[in-house]
Amino acid sequence: MRYDALLLLSFGGPEGPDDVMPFLENVTRGRGVPRARLESVAEHYHHFGGASPINRQNRELKAAIEADFAAGGLDLPVYWGNRNWDPFLADTLRQMKADGVRRAAAFVTSAYSGYSCCRQYLEDIDRARAEVEGAPEIDKLRIYFNHPGFVEPMIENTRAAYDRLPADLRAGARLVFTAHSVPFAQPGRELYVAELNDVAEVVAEGRPWELVYQSRSGPPSVPWLDPDVGDHLEKIHTDGAKAAVIVPIGFVSDHMEVKYDLDVEAAELAGRLGLRIERAATPGTHPKFVAMVRDLLLERDGTERPALGALGPRPDTCARTCCRGPK
Repeated sequence: MRYDALLLLSFGGPEGPDDVMPFLENVTRGRGVPRARLESVAEHYHHFGGASPINRQNRELKAAIEADFAAGGLDLPVYWGNRNWDPFLADTLRQMKADGVRRAAAFVTSAYSGYSCCRQYLEDIDRARAEVEGAPEIDKLRIYFNHPGFVEPMIENTRAAYDRLPADLRAGARLVFTAHSVPFAQPGRELYVAELNDVAEVVAEGRPWELVYQSRSGPPSVPWLDPDVGDHLEKIHTDGAKAAVIVPIGFVSDHMEVKYDLDVEAAELAGRLGLRIERAATPGTHPKFVAMVRDLLLERDGTERPALGALGPRPDTCARTCCRGPK
């Protein structure tokens, strides 16, 4: 094994009401987002007591990875760092350095390609390492959107969502995949969309399906990927649909944008329309997803590189100019 640690790298989120605005200011620093917009988004967190579920989910994922490593005979410590909230990545790297870690693999809680899904995490790693003299080398593990450990839990969870519908609604239920919208001009957008379509085709298992987007945050004048999930629910209701299964295929865990944008906003809209919806769970700590992390590590030593769909496995590294964001 070429690594002496695994770094679990995630987005981060507030863990109490006092954290919400500082967290949002961290996320949007330098982007000129109006204060009123931050206050509006803050209400999403206050709806759940001021805490995002993502840090709890990452603690659970870290514990599950540690247990999987131990069961698989992999003696490797697991660290956890965030881009936007405690534990901050630079602080985690300081701890890793103090513990004698020299080279670590990073597993990022984002499955797809593109600037905000992948390249931005590489920039965060570079920035954090620059803050910590003598920081360990960090190699980001490959994109895993089509790894069976991500796709198969999505298939299981989609089947379970169909099973929760009344029997008389299942056959006609519309299958709706959702992912985080990004600006149309964002680097890597075409590859992001291609990957989403590729994995959706596998998860659909022959059913007709549609890909829509959620959680856009830019000004209305800036084009983002669409259609929006709410607009789409209104459309299929107008078309005569009685039920829909919503699958958040762009997400690894049931964090805030899943819990609020789908379980609150989309659910309330569907209720007003009289449209029955069931939302599939994300992989979270599904055993296949957890085991995938070990698979991605072992790939680096030449083991099999499985992939479902048409696009094949992504390379271990991408060009330094890939999906470059604006200055």
